[in-house]
Amino acid sequence: MTIEDDGVLRWFLKTDDGRIVAIRDVLTSVAIVAFVGLVLFGLSGAWPPLVAVESGSMEPNMQRGDLIFVVDDDRYVGDDPIDGTGIVTYDNGAGGSHEKFGKPGDVVIFKPDGSEFQTPVIHRVHFWVEEGENWVETKANPDYVGGASCGQLATCPANHDGFITKGDANSGYDQAVGGARTDVVKPAWVTGKGMLRVPWLGHVRLAVDELLLSSPTPLTSTSLPLTTSGSSALPGWSLGDGAQLGLVTVASAVAFAGSRRPGSW
Repeated sequence: MTIEDDGVLRWFLKTDDGRIVAIRDVLTSVAIVAFVGLVLFGLSGAWPPLVAVESGSMEPNMQRGDLIFVVDDDRYVGDDPIDGTGIVTYDNGAGGSHEKFGKPGDVVIFKPDGSEFQTPVIHRVHFWVEEGENWVETKANPDYVGGASCGQLATCPANHDGFITKGDANSGYDQAVGGARTDVVKPAWVTGKGMLRVPWLGHVRLAVDELLLSSPTPLTSTSLPLTTSGSSALPGWSLGDGAQLGLVTVASAVAFAGSRRPGSW
């Protein structure tokens, strides 16, 4: 085939020139990644729709390297959510009315202290407190405050309405003796809630971070939102070597772009 005989577009689509085939495969991979991303966003209403867990604070219900499908907090709402939100706390979900990842209540992704400069956290919501509430006395499990009184904690009485959170594997609340060490979590700080767990797939995301951060000139991006990898195995598709390489490369690049990976402590 020649450009003169077939035109640029038909030649590009039909030629068996090795370089053009590789470019074509990469562009096909980009289209697949974009399509999968749009579908996931349509289902979740949250961006990013997938996050990688980077530590073990939610074990055994989440493991480091798990990929978590995230939805907006007003979607797929369970019974008895906190008014004005779509989030069900551990206390409200107890008794089997609403469980996520092996325990009652929703697991949410939030920005510690509302900061854009800290790595987002993925932890379970335990209960809701109101501004000025002595929540250590009214609602806390004594085992999770390390024996502290309200006056010994900077977060008690509550500085504002919000959630008390905790990693399933941690010994205390994030607002008390360990974990993320954040103030009471305002609903506005919550960027989504976890719905489904895909084991191991998040290691691709973490590996990309480790590779780039260990580079003498690491790449950074602040203009694109964080997305994920993990769409490289699509049932029913048969891709050539070039397409597979392009798909992994594009997915990994998109996974790294934007804010830091959501993690847990």
